Amino acid sequence: MVEFALALPLLVLLLLAVSEIGRMLLQFNSLLQANRDAVRYVAGKAFDRTQGRVEVGATLRTETQNLAVYGSPVVRLGMQPLVPGLSTANVQVSTVAGTTDHVQVSISYTFQPLFGSGLPALVGSSMRLDFPLVATTVMRAL
Repeated sequence: MVEFALALPLLVLLLLAVSEIGRMLLQFNSLLQANRDAVRYVAGKAFDRTQGRVEVGATLRTETQNLAVYGSPVVRLGMQPLVPGLSTANVQVSTVAGTTDHVQVSISYTFQPLFGSGLPALVGSSMRLDFPLVATTVMRAL
């Protein structure tokens, strides 16, 4: 019984750590899928055939950002982000420098754990538990 009492806090800590890692991987997978959907969307609409190059206007950029964040190019009342805390400010849509036919979508997001924002340190400063997740995809315009 004493051994169980000594091992229980370590087992609970291990369980919480594994659940947070699983939650982080789920959020990263959601970001990556949203990023791929957004770059497919912009690649299908960005190529200007009369000029022979990629043109990402303000409307297309906004629609792509909305698709990456909300899953739809048009935001309707009451729509929630695909990942909690994600906003259109986290999404960058651009052309790839040096090419005339590639577009890039990048999503930057800071993962926030559920069980605290940092680990206290006995010596020195505490260790922060939030860290950035970045999903970037490049695709040739169609």
